[in-house]
Amino acid sequence: MAVYVSVRGWLECDQAQLSMVKEIIAKSADEHYSGGWGFPARPFNWTSYVFYGGDIQEGDVSWLRDQLAEMAILPPSDEADADVQGLFMLTHELEGLTEWQIRDKGVHAFPGDERHQYLGPS
Repeated sequence: MAVYVSVRGWLECDQAQLSMVKEIIAKSADEHYSGGWGFPARPFNWTSYVFYGGDIQEGDVSWLRDQLAEMAILPPSDEADADVQGLFMLTHELEGLTEWQIRDKGVHAFPGDERHQYLGPS
């Protein structure tokens, strides 16, 4: 029986980074899990947001983490803009909750906080 991980989260980036994020998603596209990526229908203001939500087989979580690691190192378009950052919550069917913080040009994993246990398996 397959074990699944529920993944939900977002990235924050600038317009130039958003274009590169979309390129990373496109080159990693599959016919299944890629459907979890989402974008606002019409960008507005100065921060671009990219969302992911989906249930992924345990063995395929690295597919998403690899994309996020590549996105995390994208340079800002100018000195006034920030690095890509974000937050993802992963609920493993057997192992519980993990938090991925996208910051400082990396993907940093931490055990899920008890405040977020309501997101865990029922």
